[in-house]
Amino acid sequence: MASLNGDQPHQQELLDSLPYYDNDLEQYPILHEKVKRELAREPKPPSTLHPRVPPPLELFKNSPLLAAELDRVESNQTLPPLDTIRYQLPAPLTAPGTDEEWQQALDNAQAQLEHQRIRQTNLALLQQYGSNAWRIHNYQLEEMAKQTEKALEELKGVTTDLNRERKNSQTRIGAQLTSLETRWTELISSILQIEMANAALDAEVDRLNKKEAELAAM
Repeated sequence: MASLNGDQPHQQELLDSLPYYDNDLEQYPILHEKVKRELAREPKPPSTLHPRVPPPLELFKNSPLLAAELDRVESNQTLPPLDTIRYQLPAPLTAPGTDEEWQQALDNAQAQLEHQRIRQTNLALLQQYGSNAWRIHNYQLEEMAKQTEKALEELKGVTTDLNRERKNSQTRIGAQLTSLETRWTELISSILQIEMANAALDAEVDRLNKKEAELAAM
């Protein structure tokens, strides 16, 4: 298949073969070997993608934490252990402890208490609204999956119709080419027969001319 300049993707491609009709490679194995040798000499395809291929999608561009978690999962790294120190209530290391140390311990206890209160609130909200939210989310995912499957089936149908149309068109054109090739062979054969007849007539004319000259000399 030959095409126009690859830098102009909107131009129509030119096909110089009929893959649904041509069977020279099957009829002549030596041609198949030549094609394999030619392909082996071809340079390797470029490492860059085609201009029509969209750039890769960058996930979690605005969320470094999720991006780091995605990298961890892709690299098959284990999940780091939970930090349990933040949930402890350490007392001052020295006895009886200074006022500043007890104040830090008190601030830590109040922060832990507030954290547990927020967790209880979130759990209550999740218990009340979480199931419905997940049902809605699952329904949306199912609809997206149905739309994607429908688009895929439509694309497969378009591809099948296009291939069927190409096959019918190439079969029809191939039959015309075969008819024209047969007609061309017949015309060439007729021309060769006419040329051979003309050569025979020329030889007969030369023979008669020589015969006439011999008779005239006698």
